[in-house]
Order: sequence, then structure tokens, then C-alpha cells
Amino acid sequence: MTRSAPIPIADPGAEYRELAAEIDAAVLRVLASGRYILGPEGAALEAELAAYLGVPHAVGVNSGTDALHLALRAAGIGPGDEVVMPSFTFVATAEAAAYLGAKPVFADIDEASFCIDPASLKRCLTPRTRAVIAVHLYGRCAVIGEISDLCKSRKITLVEDCAQSLGADHEGRKAGAWGDFGCFSFYPTKNLAAAGDAGMVTARDAGHADRLRMLRHHGSREAYRHEVVGYNSRLDELQAAILRVKLKALDRFNAARTKVARAYLGQLKAPGLKLPAEDPRGCHVWHQFTVRSARRDALRAALEKAGISSMIYYPVPLHRQPPFAAGARLPVTEEAARTVLSLPIHPHLGEEGVRRVCEAVAACG
Repeated sequence: MTRSAPIPIADPGAEYRELAAEIDAAVLRVLASGRYILGPEGAALEAELAAYLGVPHAVGVNSGTDALHLALRAAGIGPGDEVVMPSFTFVATAEAAAYLGAKPVFADIDEASFCIDPASLKRCLTPRTRAVIAVHLYGRCAVIGEISDLCKSRKITLVEDCAQSLGADHEGRKAGAWGDFGCFSFYPTKNLAAAGDAGMVTARDAGHADRLRMLRHHGSREAYRHEVVGYNSRLDELQAAILRVKLKALDRFNAARTKVARAYLGQLKAPGLKLPAEDPRGCHVWHQFTVRSARRDALRAALEKAGISSMIYYPVPLHRQPPFAAGARLPVTEEAARTVLSLPIHPHLGEEGVRRVCEAVAACG
């Protein structure tokens, strides 16, 4: 009996194979140009992504982590300031504040969306709160209109962590177009995926965009003249060229993810399995398809035995991690960490892959 091929949770190689001719041509164009840093590819990607998102400014940086860090620095966040964010997120969200000597303050999440709960957010605000980071998790937007109104009323900087949500929208406005800053990661498994680390920051204010450009380039606007201590956080031309090819396919790839997600929603059956939900107020781009089960670890082991990858995003929330241990009581977050499991989802999974995943889940009972 022939063993079925493993099913990965993501498949960046399949994206490359589909777009290989265009990607190879773009890479060769950059190599032949001799212009590898801060050149025309990066500038074009910034303009194209700004237009796609409906924002006035976009600034390419080295990674999604740097996007968050530089956004907070451009906003003037520093020692003694508090930055409110969900605990149920990747560590980079909190690192961005900690790098600047600011204090991450952790709010609980909404059970349905896994995104920051506005009621918990309000309870976290103090006179020292200078910024809020709203994370659009798994490809679904937070209730960003309500959060935006709250931040405006308190004169608090709003940063959107859009690492998992490029192309998602809420009430017709794209993720990254609501806050003072929108921060994107192009890590190789993201919906828009580079061939390495890369990131982008969107900004509504021209002064913020100008400061971001200076900070990413050693604090310099003019060669060898440095106004502040900055960073080496430039988006290189090879990554920009690859991303420009993939940006043209983004909506098509996101639609393919949605097709997989809706197939799961119609076919996944198992006692006690809780499925994610689409948001009628916006567009979910399904970076992850994350279920919940009290028998999560047994389910994951059964999938592994069947040759199906899965991941736990995130098994230990940040307020329980040693660098950020905060004594906060966040019951929805902690329950999510005990029960979530992300199943394979990517544009090239196909009907046969969905069928095998659903059969393996059902067999686990």
C-alpha cells in the first residue's frame, strides 16, 4: 500500500513553482541592475502596496518585527510609556515595545475572533498609555473601527499588527488603513510571502513616513549625515522584486485560501470541535484555519500519524512568558492557548488535501 504524501501546513514552494517564470525574471532583472539596496523595486513595491491598501505612505523595512519596532519609535514611544496589546500573539508584538523601554500591557481577547477584546482594552488604559497595538490574528480583523474611535478619543497612537492579515478588511477598509501605522510581515509562510525576511509599515502622516525612512537607514536622510541613532532595516531589492510579482497574485491566492476554509467549514466533523467563523462585517483572508478542541493534543498526534502537519499558535500566551510575566488574569486567552490547533491551509492545498484532513479529524473522534 502506497503511503500518501505528507500534507504541510503551508507550502511556499508551490507558490514559487506557479510563479517561477515571473519570479526568476524579476530576480535576474535585479541582479543585472547592480542596484540591490534602496532602489526602484523597493520604491515601486511601496507605491503598489500603498495603492492596494488605500493609504498615503508605505515604507519597506527588514522584517515584520522591525515594522512594529520602528512604528512605535516613529510615534515617540519610550521608557515609562505603556503599550496595550493582546497577550495572544507572536512575541514580536511585545518585543517592539520592550526594545524601546516601554511596558507591554496585556489585554484579553474576544472568544470568536481571537483578536483583542475592546472591553478588556478599555480596562487596561491608564494615564501612561501611549499606544495600542491591535493584532489582526489568523487573517481576521479585530473590531478595528471601535478601537480606532477609542484611540482617537484618548489621543493614543494606534498601531495595527497586520502580519497575518494582508488583504483582510473591516467594514470595507483594509487592515493597515485604520491606524496611525500598519505593520506587515512578508515572512515566507505569510499570505504575501518573500523568500526570506521582509516587512512594511504604512503611515497616514507624512512626517511619520519621513521619520520611518530615516530610522530604517541608520538615522540618515543624507549620506553620512546622521540625525538620530537609527537602524539597518532596509528592504532589499531582491525581496521587493519577488513581492511585486506575488502582490499581483495576492487576491487570487487569498480567494483560494477562502475556498479551502469554506470546504473545511462544511466538511469538518468531530465531537467537541469548534470551528472558526467568518466576520459578516469584513473579509477574512484565512492566514490560518484554527479550530478549538479540549482534546487538542490527541487530535494533533492523530494528524501527525496520518502525515498531516498542524501547529499551535500560541501554546503559551505572552503574559505567561518569562520576559513579560505580568500576573494578569486573562481567562479567554488562557483557554485559547489550551485548545487551539491550526490545520493546513494554503492556496495549493486542493480538494484531496482537504478531504484527507477532514477524514483524519473525524477518525480521531
